[in-house]
Amino acid sequence: MKVVVDANILFAALRSINRNFRQQLYFSDYTFYAPKFLIVEIFEHKERIVAKSKASPREVYEYLDDVLQKITFVSNDYISTENYLRAYQLCKGVDEDDTPFLALTLELQAKLWSKDETLKTHLRKKGFEHFFEVK
Repeated sequence: MKVVVDANILFAALRSINRNFRQQLYFSDYTFYAPKFLIVEIFEHKERIVAKSKASPREVYEYLDDVLQKITFVSNDYISTENYLRAYQLCKGVDEDDTPFLALTLELQAKLWSKDETLKTHLRKKGFEHFFEVK
């Protein structure tokens, strides 16, 4: 199964060195994806991630290295204009910043992994039901 990882999932995992997230990455049959710009976002917020973490900076960076190797980062160029516009229309009114994640989900015919309950509720109201839930 293809799973698109939202920024909030990755940031939460980095702050807590989340074992559940690590198990999903390493010991599941899922293939994880994220928009390429997420790498930039991680580095823009790295000091805040480390400051809020329950681990040492070195542990956070080592974990980040592991995580980056397990996620396939996809350029926006890969996403069709049709799926990008559809994602924008679905996200409009709640959080347009999530458009690239949803567009990639649509393009890959994947599931979206997000902790943003407001976004998920909004998308469900618009008919989008393709969410990944950890069991």
